[in-house]
Amino acid sequence: MTPPSSADSQGAGFRERLLRGERLVGTFLKTPTLHAAEILGGVGLDFVVVDEEHSPFDRQATDAALFAARATGMAGLVRVPSAAPHHLLSVLDCGATGVLVPHVASAAMARQAAAACRYRGGRRGWSGSVRAHGYGGGKMWEAIDHADTTTTVIAQIEDAEALDEIDAIAATEGIDALFIGRGDLTASMGAPTNDAPAIRDAVDRIAEAARRAGKPIAVFVGGMKEAEWLAGIGATAFVYSSDQGFMKQAATRALSDLRALGVAQVATA
Repeated sequence: MTPPSSADSQGAGFRERLLRGERLVGTFLKTPTLHAAEILGGVGLDFVVVDEEHSPFDRQATDAALFAARATGMAGLVRVPSAAPHHLLSVLDCGATGVLVPHVASAAMARQAAAACRYRGGRRGWSGSVRAHGYGGGKMWEAIDHADTTTTVIAQIEDAEALDEIDAIAATEGIDALFIGRGDLTASMGAPTNDAPAIRDAVDRIAEAARRAGKPIAVFVGGMKEAEWLAGIGATAFVYSSDQGFMKQAATRALSDLRALGVAQVATA
C-alpha cells in the first residue's frame, strides 16, 4: 500500500490525539465550498466538521471540502444527516477522518453506527478505488487495518431518551467519543436555555458516563465562558462557532468600527 501523504498522516493522527485527551480545537463548516476549509486549515485548526445535517452539502461539495482539509493537514470530520449506513459510507469513502453521528439515542443506534464505520467486526462496505484508499493499487487488508485504526466515530448525545441509556452508549465498542449536543437537548427537554439547571445536570450525566467508559468528550462552544465550564467537566475537543459565524462576527465588528469612526469624525468636526 502506498504510504499516506504527510497531510493524510496529520489528519489520520486525529483519532490517536483525541483518545489521548489532547486539547483539540475545530469548527463547523456550513458553506459548501473548498475555500473555507482551506482557509481554516491554514489558520492551524486541528479539525473541521463538515455539517451535512444542517447545511446544503451534497456528496460533491463534501468531497471538495474534505480534499481541502487534507491539503492543509487538518482533520476533516463530517456530521452526517443520520446514522444510516449509506450516509456514513459515503463520507468515509471521500476520505473523512471521521464522523459525528447525530441523535444517537440508544445503545442499538450506537452499535449500528460503529459497525457501519469499521471493516473488521463491522459492516463497512469495501471499495479500494476511493480516495480513502488511495484510488486503488494497494493491498486490501493493509488498507482495512489502516482505516479501522484511524477512523474516528463520535456519537452526538442530544435527546432526552439517550440519558436513559447513556452508560451503554458510552461503553459501545467502536464509539470513540461522545459529543454533547446542548442545543437539541434543550429543545428535547423543553429547557429555557442551553445552560439551564436541567441541561447542566444532563451534561454532567453524559460527562460522567464518558469518564466511566474512558471516552473523550467533545462539545460545541460559543465563547470562552462556555469553554471554561465544559473544560471543567472534562471536555477536550472543542467545536467553536462555524465559518459562517466567524464571517458574521468579523463583518459585524468591522461595520460597527467603521460606523463609529464616522460618528467620531462628526463629533470632532
